[in-house]
Amino acid sequence: MAFGTVVARDLSGHRGFVVGKVSKLPTTCGMPGRLLHVSGSTQACRRRSIRRGVDRSDTISIHHGRFLIVPCASKGGEQGETVPSKQQPETAKKPKKTKQTTSRASQGKNNKNKKVIVIGGGFAGFAAAKHLAEQDGVDVQLLDANPNPGGLSTAFKSSQGRTIEAGVKGFWYDYPNINRLCDELEIQPFTDFLTSGFWARSESGRGAQLVTEAPVFSQKKPQLPTILGQFLYTSPLFYNKLSLEDRLTIIPWLYDVINFAKDQETYEQYDAMSAREMFKRAGVSDNAYEYFLKPTLAVGLFAPPEDLSAAVTLELLCFYALNSQNAFDVRWCKGPITEKIFTPLVERITELGGSIQGNTFVTNVRVEDQGQKSGVSIEARVGNTTDTFDADAVIFALSISGMKKIVSNSPELGCCPEFANIMNLRSIDCIATKVWFDKILPTRFPANVLADFEVCGATYFNTTEMQSQKEDEPGTVISADFYGASALLPQSDEDIIDTVVQNIRACDPVFRDAKVIDSAVVKFSNAVTHFSPGSYKNRPRQDTSFSNVFLAGDYVKDVPHGANGLSQERAWVTGLRAANLVLETLNTGQQATIIPSYQDEPHIALLKNLNESIPRPFDTLMSKF
Repeated sequence: MAFGTVVARDLSGHRGFVVGKVSKLPTTCGMPGRLLHVSGSTQACRRRSIRRGVDRSDTISIHHGRFLIVPCASKGGEQGETVPSKQQPETAKKPKKTKQTTSRASQGKNNKNKKVIVIGGGFAGFAAAKHLAEQDGVDVQLLDANPNPGGLSTAFKSSQGRTIEAGVKGFWYDYPNINRLCDELEIQPFTDFLTSGFWARSESGRGAQLVTEAPVFSQKKPQLPTILGQFLYTSPLFYNKLSLEDRLTIIPWLYDVINFAKDQETYEQYDAMSAREMFKRAGVSDNAYEYFLKPTLAVGLFAPPEDLSAAVTLELLCFYALNSQNAFDVRWCKGPITEKIFTPLVERITELGGSIQGNTFVTNVRVEDQGQKSGVSIEARVGNTTDTFDADAVIFALSISGMKKIVSNSPELGCCPEFANIMNLRSIDCIATKVWFDKILPTRFPANVLADFEVCGATYFNTTEMQSQKEDEPGTVISADFYGASALLPQSDEDIIDTVVQNIRACDPVFRDAKVIDSAVVKFSNAVTHFSPGSYKNRPRQDTSFSNVFLAGDYVKDVPHGANGLSQERAWVTGLRAANLVLETLNTGQQATIIPSYQDEPHIALLKNLNESIPRPFDTLMSKF
């Protein structure tokens, strides 16, 4: 039975046309579903399940072939009038609230507030906790196993007490929600956009050859249509290994960029295929694959293309490289993320009345989901004791390995398909290192990607240049990371540091006479999501079989937002969406506005619309061609 009319808008906020009705579906796994019955249109609307979050006053925007749910303004204006664009919505800045200046503390004592537990303290968990802490009538508590919650960005120490983080993280050009967070916290944690070098072993195997460099595309004028701009502005920057003929073999693969999200069936076909198979089918040359695409994916999705879903690979490359000329521009944090971003973020959450508790290992979760009796009971190990936390709703913002531990010990979760399927997902091993040299020496590029140096993805970064540490240390500081590093985990720290130093000296020979004065190695087993071929069917959505249990993190699927892959932006967006789902379930608070990351440029949108009209047999023929 229809209960609302849905109006389409483009992402600039222009009002479109009525595309259908929002209707209820039969209950599935104990959850009421929602269905958008969509009429045909030039906007490539199609029948699609919208699970939770569509209401009679909501607006649907068509975004990259997917529906974007845009909450309507609660008061005043036309229905669906408030639509986020690429620019941050102009809203009055809210004053900071503390426990002393808000009534929430006293409400909590009278048990009038709704209690929400967020488990996990990375970008996803902090996003959910922050937005929930901003709502009256909600008490939020974040639990994390780290003594100083900060997820994978928690800082570690070398033997001499110097700081090392769990990997260097880039912040790309199209991170609008992370950028808005920094504006709200009044912090400026990032460097300017910086260049990167892509290196391969020399023919002798002793040195290195520069394959190409990634310029700062946003500095290139004029701004050109996507793909054309990237091709023209990088053409003079391919030095070795990759000829023009090699690069031209990538062009037929662009059909996959247009085609892979055509519909659900097509997407799942690409997901079942490996990225290596996709590139081979498209006719990409061995050189283009080995010296450019393979190393790019090894450091972008932390695994070789033969072990990556083609669908997720396409999502990543669109988000990080192809959506606009500037998409590949990247900047870095000026210091440890824990210090520059998470510390002020934690302060803001606690000022708002939220609670953050570290050193807490969740062991078991029990769920009551029957009307007035709904609630969640969480058992956790806190130090040497066991404690129980009760809540009205819970958000899991953990890694896959963290979720597996909880599901294994929580029978009520394990009997639900979406949680049981998480046990089939895989994770990737990583190693983070840091080396302190005895003298200040330059590197040709602040960020470097190594193509065929190791059995896994490898990078190194001039931390001194990126974090302005020249006055704090006597020499240059280099951070080097390894991804998909299972084969390196058994090696000693000394051997790993020796490998790092040799890699640096191969690319930047000025380091050959430099001495190492301190170093650190941190090994992470099952650290990050592995988007393997066929993994889509096992990845959960954000809502679950329980009306009061939700998920956030980069591995959740069907997120109506352009941020994809292993990105802080995607983690942050899923945290905000999880908070919105909680507030909808609890019937309280205001929905967070999520800024869309991008929209297709006109020529890409035209090609996708044309591809929508191609019958499937011809579609199959074109992909083989």
